[in-house]
Amino acid sequence: MNFSDEEEDEDWFGSRFNDGVNEEEEEEEGFVFYDDVEENEEGEGFASDFYKAGSDWSCLVEDEEVSTSEKKKMKQSNLFQIWGLQENSPDTTKKMKQTDLFQSWGLQKPSPFTSPASNSAKKATSALGKRRRDSSFSNDSPRPCPFYKKLPGTPFTVDAFRYGCIQGCSAYFLTHFHADHYIGLTKAWSHGPIYCSSLTSRLLRLSLSVDPSFIHPLELDVEYTINGIKVTLIEANHCPGAALIHFRLLDGTCYLHTGDFRASKQMQTHPLVFNQRVHVLYLDTTYCNPRYKFPSKEDVLSYVVRITKDFLRKQPKTLIVVGSYSIGKECVYLAIAKALGVKIFANASRRRILQSFGWDDISKNLSTDGKATCLHVLPMSSLKVERLDEHLKVYREQYGAVLAFRPTGWTYSEKIGEHLDLIKPTSRGKITIYGVPYSEHSSFTELREFVQFLRPDKIIPTVNNGNAGAREKMQSCFREWLRR
Repeated sequence: MNFSDEEEDEDWFGSRFNDGVNEEEEEEEGFVFYDDVEENEEGEGFASDFYKAGSDWSCLVEDEEVSTSEKKKMKQSNLFQIWGLQENSPDTTKKMKQTDLFQSWGLQKPSPFTSPASNSAKKATSALGKRRRDSSFSNDSPRPCPFYKKLPGTPFTVDAFRYGCIQGCSAYFLTHFHADHYIGLTKAWSHGPIYCSSLTSRLLRLSLSVDPSFIHPLELDVEYTINGIKVTLIEANHCPGAALIHFRLLDGTCYLHTGDFRASKQMQTHPLVFNQRVHVLYLDTTYCNPRYKFPSKEDVLSYVVRITKDFLRKQPKTLIVVGSYSIGKECVYLAIAKALGVKIFANASRRRILQSFGWDDISKNLSTDGKATCLHVLPMSSLKVERLDEHLKVYREQYGAVLAFRPTGWTYSEKIGEHLDLIKPTSRGKITIYGVPYSEHSSFTELREFVQFLRPDKIIPTVNNGNAGAREKMQSCFREWLRR
């Protein structure tokens, strides 16, 4: 997710990385790329210690800490040492120009009269490419799969496609079709069978052209036996096709992997959750922070519909825009469509995806003509004043203003809380944008209630776990929840 327009609590959320996913995919709510906690290569020491540690992770802290004095001595200039380059003296640095980077990298500086296709330029490019390939920062080879994506006692991994062929893995599970979970899946995938919901399987074929022979669709609420292990998919209340995955091993041990989900009372009534003990819970901790206490989905949808109707009464010639991801947020524009009795315009690519759901209330209400309806769906990344202004120009004969909604949990404010009427839109010229806290992830309070209902033996956070401080804060929350 792009956080340029959002405020983030750095004490809780570690740094996130975008691995070259397109702009629409990278903004999928909360499904951002985070640093993976890699296992100790020598006997998987960290992983084994982790699973033995219960909810107290203090035993996992390394004994040797870098002293304060040593930290003070560390400077960015030490990158020269890391890269094996000779560090320039201060006097030399003053004389250096940007073009002297060729000198620092040990490359021949091309003549200003030399064309890019010349031999010297080719040599420079070749040498630089070799340095990149030899560098520890190279992405050419897959990273080791982190332990929290593997299920102990099984040959299974969950949402671990970016790690290539994983030793000992005979079944790869996908919780839902969002980029940070399926990254690594392409039409060239050949590392093993992929298990996912039926809807997600259709999206794998439609959007990524994954070889169907590797895709094994599973229906929700049906128990399957895979490699002797009982597997059941449960509705995740996230995006279309998203599923919780329940695993029951031969010895009776039960794992529940939430993928991304929004916990609800209805989940607590599912037989596998209500009647069976969950020993290990792999938990979506996107919003595991006390500051996030979202209003219900229903309250946000009612608010959006009310704002839309009020706006149209004042300015009937208004174009309504809802921001969305590749999939997700469908309920927002469906609620508006039903309230206004209008159809939904989306581009051809989005229409193909929406029609693949097999949902009549969407398929029957799609429009191919943006001039024929006042309700448009655009990528979340397009909900900026400049882009919406450009969009309005295309339809200036029909509409004189734009009312847009950016539905994501990252717009939530503690000051507003559940008092949605306090939300102040961004208005500039003919464009009005409302950021509304419609989240498809569990809030902090919903996570707490879900954990206290399940009371698992162990909780493994699957999001924002790349920082030791963040992990300990989450585990502190878990311990507090389970004491009650």
